[in-house]
Amino acid sequence: MSDIEMLTTNQLVAGFRRLTLSPVEVMCAVLDRATRLDTRVNCLCGIDEEGALTAAREAEDRWARRSPCGPLDGVPVSVKDLVAVRGMPTRYGSFTASADVEDFDAPAVAHLRQAGAILFGKTTTSEFGNKIVTDSPLTGVTRNPWDTRRSPGGSSGGSAVAVALGMGPLSLATDGGGSIRIPACWSGVVGFKPSFGLVPEGSASSFAALSTLGPIARCVEDAALMVGVMAGPAGADRFAGVDRGWDYRKGLAESIAGLRIAFSPQPAGVRVDPSIAACVGKAMWLLEALGAHVEEVKVRPLAGYVESRMHSIQWAVLFAQRVRAMSAAQRAQLDPEVRELAAAGERVSTTIFVDALAARHTLAQEMEGFFDEYDLLVTPAFHVGPPEVPGLPEALRMAPPLTSWCNQTGQPAVSVPCGLTHEGLPAGLQIIGARGADALVLRAARAYESARGPFAAPPLVPDLAASTAPEGRPS
Repeated sequence: MSDIEMLTTNQLVAGFRRLTLSPVEVMCAVLDRATRLDTRVNCLCGIDEEGALTAAREAEDRWARRSPCGPLDGVPVSVKDLVAVRGMPTRYGSFTASADVEDFDAPAVAHLRQAGAILFGKTTTSEFGNKIVTDSPLTGVTRNPWDTRRSPGGSSGGSAVAVALGMGPLSLATDGGGSIRIPACWSGVVGFKPSFGLVPEGSASSFAALSTLGPIARCVEDAALMVGVMAGPAGADRFAGVDRGWDYRKGLAESIAGLRIAFSPQPAGVRVDPSIAACVGKAMWLLEALGAHVEEVKVRPLAGYVESRMHSIQWAVLFAQRVRAMSAAQRAQLDPEVRELAAAGERVSTTIFVDALAARHTLAQEMEGFFDEYDLLVTPAFHVGPPEVPGLPEALRMAPPLTSWCNQTGQPAVSVPCGLTHEGLPAGLQIIGARGADALVLRAARAYESARGPFAAPPLVPDLAASTAPEGRPS
């Protein structure tokens, strides 16, 4: 892999500032990488090459005049295809969605554009983000860059794969139960789900308030920069005046000595694969070596989480509402799993749904109390490795037990690569904080990342793109 594609955002911007790197050069390298590798992994479902190169030339001119428009000027950024980007369609991985191009940006996308980001392409998703693998009737199967026989996770799998393989250092993704953190875990990159309300959701939001937007990046510093750019009220011009909002890179390198970290190796009673548990255990030793006070605990508020089905109930009702207005012909075009999910939602009674919402409220209150005692909670990001494609095994057709509860409580959580399993696949360390403690979560993740050292890139290299591609997009 060439150096340019795998540079961090900070390295790219430093090169632009010194005029040793050109935004056009970088954008061309990313587009070339996408051309050569996407046939192997199928992570991009739309590329605006002409618009990207035009934006890159404009950024190059601004840097030459020493007048960048923001902290991401000239940086290639992809966007999950659940989020509106002006000039590109939003297809949601579904034949039922319009192919017309959008005439507006979602609020977070608008903030990225104001910061100078080059929004060059859309990344694949499961249909309407319905599951934790990335395949859909519209775009087919997205594959793991570490082992193309397996899934990269979902529903933001396209974003995780694009970042892992150097198709831009940043991607805007969504997380409704683990959809940022799970593909980040299985693809060996960083995925951060912010506190609910920090990043404006726009059209990606739902009545159930289960999902939020966040960054996928190759390093914590890049994730911190991106979330700071996206944060803030919808419609605000974040870079027009002196107030540029909070920069989550501030204090990122500060020590974590003295932090009270609760470690739950098997939260909610979930059995964690021994190889993953070993990777996470080594990560905990590093956090202790950095001076944190680590205590292995049972998180009592999560004891009955899996059995409560609170997330699954709300998720099913959300999809029932989503497809209710569709015609019979449209429903016939849906992923069968979406139809099954919607049908399950239609069977949920008002009493059961209200009980799920009440359980959510109780869990949020109890976790607030938990974080009165501890600064952070650390768990595995996922309990097993990625399944083979296509499809989703029956054992994984549930609300992801280690991640989805954070969507119930709205708390910030990040997945950081913490080693390779015996199969040579990435494992993820999940760091969770109290609601609003986004900066602290990122600081702890950065401290671990620095102590861990560089993480390997996926074994998929450009010359493999010339080989026969496995099943990807449907014809």
